[in-house]
Amino acid sequence: MTDPPPFSAMLALLVVSHAWEAELAAELRTVGLTPRKYALLGHIKASPDVSFSELARRSRISVQSVHVAVKALSASGFVNDGTAHAGAASTLRVSEEGLKALRLAHRRREAIDDRIRDTAPELVDGLKEALRALVIGLEGD
Repeated sequence: MTDPPPFSAMLALLVVSHAWEAELAAELRTVGLTPRKYALLGHIKASPDVSFSELARRSRISVQSVHVAVKALSASGFVNDGTAHAGAASTLRVSEEGLKALRLAHRRREAIDDRIRDTAPELVDGLKEALRALVIGLEGD
């Protein structure tokens, strides 16, 4: 019998993250969103008229992927895209339908957060501390 490999916090977080993302994706599908579209819709709501380039930076995806996702959000009626042509300034706004979808998506995400907090409060506290340390470290660079 061989010894199990040493514990890897990074791999454990990736496994847990994948499971939670799959659960979130399933919940968001009922609202007509994906995790990526949910994030983009939130960014657009927070910063109306945000550029496609800025959306790409914030989401860590390509500008082309942002265009595809925003086109889908627009086709779903979640975003009003008044951009006249390529190269024009963005005039992206979340529609009333998009605001309804965001509210539902937030409630679904909050329900998942509540389940995580109820089953593993020490994990949530540890993640908060790790994130604080990471942000402080990044600010110091």
